[in-house]
Amino acid sequence: MKTYTVAAIPGDGIGTEVISAGIEVLQALAKRDGRFAFKVDHFDWGGEYYKKHGRMMPVNGRDLIKKHDAILFGSAGHPDISDHITLWGLRLAICQPFDQYANVRPTRVLPGITSPLRSVTDKELDWVIVRENSEGEYAGVGGRVHQGSPLEAATDVAMFTRPGVERIMRFAFRLAQSRPRKLLTVVTKSNAQRHAMVMWDEIAVEIAREFPDVTWDKMLVDAMTMRMVIKPQSIDTVVATNLHADILSDLAAALAGSLGIAPTANLNPERAFPSMFEPIHGSAFDIMGKGIANPVGTFWSAVMMLDHLGEAAAGARLMRAIERVTADKRCHTPDLGGTARTADVTAAVVAAIEGAND
Repeated sequence: MKTYTVAAIPGDGIGTEVISAGIEVLQALAKRDGRFAFKVDHFDWGGEYYKKHGRMMPVNGRDLIKKHDAILFGSAGHPDISDHITLWGLRLAICQPFDQYANVRPTRVLPGITSPLRSVTDKELDWVIVRENSEGEYAGVGGRVHQGSPLEAATDVAMFTRPGVERIMRFAFRLAQSRPRKLLTVVTKSNAQRHAMVMWDEIAVEIAREFPDVTWDKMLVDAMTMRMVIKPQSIDTVVATNLHADILSDLAAALAGSLGIAPTANLNPERAFPSMFEPIHGSAFDIMGKGIANPVGTFWSAVMMLDHLGEAAAGARLMRAIERVTADKRCHTPDLGGTARTADVTAAVVAAIEGAND
């Protein structure tokens, strides 16, 4: 029997609740399958750890998790700590050194969930957004000078490299090629950002020649927001910069019904380091401890983790269980307009796994 090692980092807020639910579902799935198992190591890093130690994670934190097969991450964000400290001290402190440069965010309307977008269905809204996850606007290049004085200045430099853009473009074209529609939209802002984004556009043209069977187009990011609302059926696979895709993927999740259902894979495609899987909903401290967090985003992230580990059949089984549960409105948490609790949804998914005939 194959045993996969998983580093579980719940982080802050509802992260502890949804990661606990995710592990429960993964263990049920492993038991149902019988061919593999999970060894889960728990790490209590995050805002509370920061309050005690002045750091979001220990100095040797990455060494403790770099040999794991995958990382299951909850959220980073604490009301008592500045957001840039929580983000750069934990999530980005893992993503960037582990070169998880491909952030993949699928979005579709799941059964039983109504989109706010003219009740659009999964036939019209079934997207994958590929976010460049290592450089761009979040490269961390910049600084502040003369703080507190009338001359204070601050810069954040969007850093783009040819190798970084080439690899994310190639990843996105390859992903689009693997999907039935073989359709890719390259998001840009080269009309205003006339250096790095022009290079981004030029590299897209170059990489496109390697994929003659992929139909692709280019769209300015502001126009892309309109297209997502007005013509969702015209979109399939999308590739965008770190900042642009961060924003567009939240819009996509909202259009699919809720941030609570949206998953993320932070991939190191070359597998030199473990990849990290997380829901995109954040720490949501306003509902922490109430037992009403939607765990579906974590479950779907677990599907992506299983696919990455080579357990596609188990991932498909879990996705079918998720869909059977979302189809039942009694299992909708408050973000979806229902009254179900986190434990209710988790129990229903476990029951669907255990009762599956496939």
